[in-house]
Amino acid sequence: MELNPEMLEPSACYKLLIGTVVPRPIAFVSSISTTGNINLAPFSYFNAVSHHPLVLAFSVALKADGSEKDTLRNVRPVSEGGTGEYVINLAVEPYIRQVAEASESLPYGESEFNHIDLTTVPSQLVQAPRVAESPVAFECRTLQIVPIGTFNLVLGEVVHLFVRDDLVDENYRVDTQKLAPVGRMAGNNYCYTDRQFTIPNGLSR
Repeated sequence: MELNPEMLEPSACYKLLIGTVVPRPIAFVSSISTTGNINLAPFSYFNAVSHHPLVLAFSVALKADGSEKDTLRNVRPVSEGGTGEYVINLAVEPYIRQVAEASESLPYGESEFNHIDLTTVPSQLVQAPRVAESPVAFECRTLQIVPIGTFNLVLGEVVHLFVRDDLVDENYRVDTQKLAPVGRMAGNNYCYTDRQFTIPNGLSR
């Protein structure tokens, strides 16, 4: 089968993309509006960009009516009406159902923390709180937002990290078994990431 994306409906491209680019890590983004309203939402178009400087990226789709989601409004730079700050928490096994629940639409300004069984704790350098239950949290400041069709790619520099003590050894190596991250598959499917194997002189970044 040979396919030209320009000849396909967007829905077909979507199905092919989320069914083949798997598993995808999930950014569980907590942000805050200029008026102090806290938002929490998951995004599976998410990955690392650079470790020097430490930069992460996630992509936010516009709503069906073309308006911006709360997260995008909040993380926009101050010059564009946002706070320019946010926290990327990780999606892990103990609260993966709450991650899924946080994807439900709420009126602007209404916090997902009021509807799911997770709690906030103040961040160190950014205004948005982190998820207290998250084993890792990346405090970020927005570097750039790149519009791509009906999506916006958010690039953010990590200015502070929270990592649970038992996850990291003295050489900063992370115990991914204890971390227990969850990956996103197609549709409503997710996967565990505890089956690992080693390839000597493995694949490059």
